[in-house]
Amino acid sequence: MSPTEHAAAEAGRPIIEVQDLHRTYEVGTEKVYAVQGVGLTICAGEYVAIMGSSGSGKSTLMNMLGCLDTPTSGSYRLAGTEISAFTEDQLAEIRNREIGFVFQTFNLLPRSSAAQNVELPLVYAGIRSKERSRRVTAALEAVGLSDRAVHRPNELSGGQRQRVAIARALVNDPSLILADEPTGNLDSTTSHDIMRILGELNAKGHTVVIVTHEADIAEHCRRVITLSDGRIISDETGGASS
Repeated sequence: MSPTEHAAAEAGRPIIEVQDLHRTYEVGTEKVYAVQGVGLTICAGEYVAIMGSSGSGKSTLMNMLGCLDTPTSGSYRLAGTEISAFTEDQLAEIRNREIGFVFQTFNLLPRSSAAQNVELPLVYAGIRSKERSRRVTAALEAVGLSDRAVHRPNELSGGQRQRVAIARALVNDPSLILADEPTGNLDSTTSHDIMRILGELNAKGHTVVIVTHEADIAEHCRRVITLSDGRIISDETGGASS
């Protein structure tokens, strides 16, 4: 089965299933209710933006969806697996297997080439060298950077560095691509280019969730979930990626 056929077969299967999710922090003697009773389902093949202003809870929710943090209470199933009570080692394993991350600050290793940065998740996964090389080549081709494979991050533009980060997110064929403010450090033209690439990946069947505070970035997505004070205040479908 080709990747496109596989994506078509998976379409509509829940990837993210959240029920009554809470995250509370203790700051000194006070409690901060960062996420309060969030419930949502995101299915395979969706292209979703999670929006909200500073302090809305979107970053905390993103951390839990990305298995970087655990809920105080509630249920979170990722690709059918209940992970809300996982240990740190279990969370690390599911992150590497199921989630491809794209960060605002790129998070690339400065002394490694583009190809070596993309290869890193495959090394952690224990993939053999020949297969790693094949997957890295395919991932760099998918983001239009085949000719930059040997370049280090300081030899690339901001947009090219984010493309490397997207290729790294793709290389393990994850259930979910989670992008945290992926255009936050880029100019408007480059931002549009990055959103175009993410849209093309979604059109090929990848599930993409973007966390952003920028309305014009969220407009690229087909579904926009808005948070305020740790709660979902709207969940609208009907936009179009570009």
